[in-house]
Amino acid sequence: MTALKKPQAQYLKDYQAPPFLIDHIDLTFDLLPLNTRVTSVMTITKKIAGVADLVLDGIDLTLISITVDNNAYTDYDQRDEQLVIHNLPEQCQLTIVNEIAPKTNTSLEGLYLSGGAYCTQCEAQGFRKITYYLDRPDVLASFDVTIIADEQFTHLLSNGNKLVEGKLDNGRHFAKWQDPFKKPSYLFALVAGDFDVLEDTFITQSGRTIDLALFVDKGNLPKTPHAMASLKKSMQWDEQRFNLEYDLDIYMIVAVDFFNMGAMENKGLNIFNSKCVLANQQTATDKDYHTIESIVGHEYFHNWTGNRVTCRDWFQLSLKEGLTVFRDQEFSSDLGSRALNRIDAVKVMRTHQFSEDAGPMAHPIRPEQVIEMNNFYTVTVYDKGAEVIRMMHTLLGEEKFQQGMAMYFQRHDGQAVTCDDFVAAMSDASGIDLAQFKRWYSQAGTPRLIVKQEYDKLSGTFSLHIEQLAPLNQPDNAPLHIPFAIELLDQQGESVPLQFEGQPVDHVLNVTTAQQTFNFDGLTTKPVAVLLEDFSAPCIVEQQNTATELLHIMRFARSDFSRWDAQQQLFIEAVKGAIATPVNNQLDPAIITALRGLLVAQEGDLALIAELLKLPSFDTLAAEFNVIPVDQLVAVTNQFELQIAQQLRSEFLGCYQSLIDDGSVSATAVAIRALKGMCLHYLAKINALDINQLLVSTANSHNMTNVLAALSAVVKADNPLAKELLNQFDSQWRHDVLVMDKWFALQAMQGGDDAIANIKKLYDHPCFNFSNPNRVRALVGSFSHFNTAQFHREDGAGYQLLGDLLVKLNAINPQNASRMLTPFMSWRRYDEVRSVAIKAQLQRLALLDNLSDDLYEKVDKALQ
Repeated sequence: MTALKKPQAQYLKDYQAPPFLIDHIDLTFDLLPLNTRVTSVMTITKKIAGVADLVLDGIDLTLISITVDNNAYTDYDQRDEQLVIHNLPEQCQLTIVNEIAPKTNTSLEGLYLSGGAYCTQCEAQGFRKITYYLDRPDVLASFDVTIIADEQFTHLLSNGNKLVEGKLDNGRHFAKWQDPFKKPSYLFALVAGDFDVLEDTFITQSGRTIDLALFVDKGNLPKTPHAMASLKKSMQWDEQRFNLEYDLDIYMIVAVDFFNMGAMENKGLNIFNSKCVLANQQTATDKDYHTIESIVGHEYFHNWTGNRVTCRDWFQLSLKEGLTVFRDQEFSSDLGSRALNRIDAVKVMRTHQFSEDAGPMAHPIRPEQVIEMNNFYTVTVYDKGAEVIRMMHTLLGEEKFQQGMAMYFQRHDGQAVTCDDFVAAMSDASGIDLAQFKRWYSQAGTPRLIVKQEYDKLSGTFSLHIEQLAPLNQPDNAPLHIPFAIELLDQQGESVPLQFEGQPVDHVLNVTTAQQTFNFDGLTTKPVAVLLEDFSAPCIVEQQNTATELLHIMRFARSDFSRWDAQQQLFIEAVKGAIATPVNNQLDPAIITALRGLLVAQEGDLALIAELLKLPSFDTLAAEFNVIPVDQLVAVTNQFELQIAQQLRSEFLGCYQSLIDDGSVSATAVAIRALKGMCLHYLAKINALDINQLLVSTANSHNMTNVLAALSAVVKADNPLAKELLNQFDSQWRHDVLVMDKWFALQAMQGGDDAIANIKKLYDHPCFNFSNPNRVRALVGSFSHFNTAQFHREDGAGYQLLGDLLVKLNAINPQNASRMLTPFMSWRRYDEVRSVAIKAQLQRLALLDNLSDDLYEKVDKALQ
């Protein structure tokens, strides 16, 4: 690593309460592109006697003046990224004036300009780029905010309720906002711009009228009704399921195009990435609609789980994020298909999260140390954190879980607290001991469970022997408390009641020791066991199911998720078998027969059928190997898909033609489009005139879900139609950058020797912008995550492409660069040629003189 910069880690064990508190802050912003003046008036109270210095955080700020109790103050020092003020009285009013330059702030943290509008992003530590402050989540203050700007910025917005607005001299105007709820600085928000506004109201369960407002760039108003409807559904659901009512008089959402994240839960003023707000049937897919509903819900649910009760320190991030992801998953499941939402969640866990757990960035959901906090907005903290909450829900049940939530808010409303506080509320309210369960918060890695089955015909007893093993990279982990859900199926596919010695046995087994045996009796034949039903714990289960047993589970399991899971296991075993014995790379005829049955019968949820027809992703398959056989995985999966397409051509075509899509966004219509899209995915692999006509017709439809299904199918199949249809899409949609993100993602999936050269050419496309995270993620992010064959080329050209981008982004937007680095983190799991090539790119980054903290931490850990 470069000797020029070695950032220091911070540790959870070193946490100390702040010696000073800021009870109230009055902020005034005089907005100008290059010299915005920020006046901060803080009411300061010393909490710990004997501490002489107030140490405030500040980055890229020009200090103008400091006064204490209206008197000029000079007893201070500026050190690196801190302002140290000496010898303050026990209580005082501290006024700091500084200037910042929003126009040149490309990091998209703090205050910056996005498409002509001023906006902020302060989580995790962006507020220090606005003014000097105790920029930590355990300092809660009430905020008054005055915004002054040119009248061209018609809307001046901040947290809370608007107190007053008016005109000033020289074409300027102002607005003053007050947030009555104390909050940490990361929840501060400011927006100034000229927007179209969708307005609505919501009546709470107590009868209060809440004004709702959704601010979007001019011309985008027709794309806002779905987001507004999602917000109202979220507010109603949180009242009905969690008895939580909104607390302010107004709730606002602002959509901006330049944003590092999906959205941000700033109190009463959520700032969203525009792709997570804007949608209509012509420009957005059904998946976009679902994502918007989920993210709008997520940010709204943060009002209580994150805002009213917040984190004591950033190591507790999962306190708010894991809990709120669980809540948004439940919201989506209650409103839509619980099975499909569970499948989506588990896909994230088994690919991205399990990989993170097994790699150099492995960390518990409550990390013990951190260099750059932005690097811990991870699938572990969010998605594994949600699985930990889900396990608690499984152990407690809905009623006791809700009692625990009520106790949590009763104890901690208006406070900054820890994960331990949450678990204590759950345990105290339910009477269930969660002491061992708490290890999930402090232990990294994915537990492995070895399950052996035994059936004694004479006694009719069936036994499950479960061995709990620590992760390979975390050998010292202690046994966890694992809720292990099961179902037993008889030979006719009926669910067998669980009992032992005349007593009923719950279907959720409590695995708490390194080795345990669970017995069930009263069985006349050996049952087929459905293990870890609904993925009841984030574990890897090693079991010896036969293909016949997996097909039985796929047909009869009561859990749709478990049916899908069995199908995935069938595919995985087939791929592994074909790689181990590369003689006849053909799927078992029984699997083809099962797929045919799905297409012909079309029973149940059509969207679930679409999922059952999918082969596992590259990442899912790669998790099965110590050294990832890239070329073999690509070859085998391509061969299997071609076999499915050829042998089921008439069934795919018949299924497609039998499904009538009414063009709505109803659950039925969405499911129909999902299955039709899967039919196209396979049919595109057959280069036939009738099928190509069908693809062209679909690509020219007026529903973006159908259009993208056809385009994705031809691109992934290397169908000769791809170039023509992509050019046509470019001509039609170049005026809409969010739609063009879909086009960039499709371009990134193209195969052929010129694939990388094509991506480089697209850097010059009028819609592409290195400063915009959406554009970069759409093109290069899609390439590095999903174009397996080209990204992992043996000549290293794919790695070189990503390395070049990371060098560029390091100077523009370090946070985005750090997230784009992820495909390099598992470099040790590839063959020697590929691992050497990826390591060379990591070493290249390590030697950058201006390497950001964001990249430093990940590169350093990857190379250790």
